[in-house]
Amino acid sequence: MAEDPTFGNHVGGRSVPGAAGRRFTATDPSSGQPWGSFVDSDAHDVDAAVRAAAGAFAGAWAQLSATRRGRLLGAWGELVAANAETIARMESTQNGKLLAEMRAQARAARDWLHYYGGLADKIEGRVIPLERASVLNYTLREPLGVVGVIVPWNSPTFLTLMSCAPALAAGNTVVIKPSEVTSASAFELVRLAEEAGIPPGVLNVVTGGAAAGAALVDHPQVAKVCFTGSDAAGRAIAARAGARLASCTLELGGKSPNIVFADAPVDNAVVGILSGIFAAAGQTCIAGSRAYVHESIYGAVLDRLVQRANSIRLGHPLAADTQMGPAATTAQLRKNEAMVARALEAGGQLACGGRRAVVPGLEQGFFFEPTIVHGMAPDNPLLQEEVFGPVLAVTSFRSDDEVVALANGTRFGLAAGVWTRDFARAHTLARRLQAGTVWINTYRALAFNSPFGGQKDSGLGRVNGIEAVDQFLQTKSVWCETSDEIQDPFVMKV
Repeated sequence: MAEDPTFGNHVGGRSVPGAAGRRFTATDPSSGQPWGSFVDSDAHDVDAAVRAAAGAFAGAWAQLSATRRGRLLGAWGELVAANAETIARMESTQNGKLLAEMRAQARAARDWLHYYGGLADKIEGRVIPLERASVLNYTLREPLGVVGVIVPWNSPTFLTLMSCAPALAAGNTVVIKPSEVTSASAFELVRLAEEAGIPPGVLNVVTGGAAAGAALVDHPQVAKVCFTGSDAAGRAIAARAGARLASCTLELGGKSPNIVFADAPVDNAVVGILSGIFAAAGQTCIAGSRAYVHESIYGAVLDRLVQRANSIRLGHPLAADTQMGPAATTAQLRKNEAMVARALEAGGQLACGGRRAVVPGLEQGFFFEPTIVHGMAPDNPLLQEEVFGPVLAVTSFRSDDEVVALANGTRFGLAAGVWTRDFARAHTLARRLQAGTVWINTYRALAFNSPFGGQKDSGLGRVNGIEAVDQFLQTKSVWCETSDEIQDPFVMKV
């Protein structure tokens, strides 16, 4: 690949320039240097992509049987997995996350696409039993049309396919608007889809910032918007889409708690907490950014967390021995610094980290030290607001009721972890915790066939599992009178 690759939008199977000729440059966060030039799309560019998707929806894609669509999704999955290294290097270079993580996510795409490919011809209607025997009433489950998918920078391939796979299985077509931080891999995904035999126009890519995203949300031919990102942006998108009665699936932020009881498998809990917040430099919606540890083991667990955090190796995400990469952007780096400062001003105590880190050979990189803050009141901003960085808040608790109140005491409800050998307690808490996912004695586990999504300000709808397909379908009721009997229009039959 060229040192500074240049990309056009991908519309109807072709690379096309932007209508206005504006472009932007992405940055390698490890070096702070430019990497890649992309179209800064406007409403004209988005309209071209939507029209291409609408054409494919009414034409080539609609003409394929559900079984054939499903087989094409499976073939796409094989190609994505075979090209996982290329995709992963693109993403690690653009967002600073570890190559191993991005590679694993790209390889996992095969499972998602095979699963939804298998569901494509399992979408069925129903025959409704009516009292009037001469009337046949049945339902059809039909696709919505063009779906807009707006993707964040932290797990581009993974999150793109979480929306695209069920949307395509249901028979829809898609316009993808990737994050301006990580735009490159979307083009590789769509190229591979078309190589697998998915017709041009079924998947389209437009790059750019807020203007492109707004144009996609506002477009009258976009039937549904799938967005993953901040809760503030999600609210704005839901309001704009709702104004024209378009539906949304929103996977938004989190402030997820890891709860460690006195009888927990402590070794596993410590590893779970560390991986939940530091493995991806905190740049994941499900980051376990709050740890609540029972007071009887609080000091010992905190000491172990600090010791392990201080030993994490920062470095280039493409290096095999790196354990944590940089923040993806300078804005995120500044947010990490600001959130720690606010937490300390509000009474928190710094246990480790808290500053920008300098990595030899990567002095201009956006690195931040693994950070732990403790000794906070429940209203401390670090316990209430999403950081999206490697910053862990640790607090003690005494009782089940107290920790449930603390865990539920934010506006978020994406995920939670419970660490205990008492499974009666664990399953009771699973019901009491306000979270879309609860992990017991594990953390960050996801699967293609298990639904995922949030409660409260953490989102609307679900990705993964059979439920996801339902959200890309609409139901039509068909009535058919089979009798030749002439009906008197003025006589009601009930």
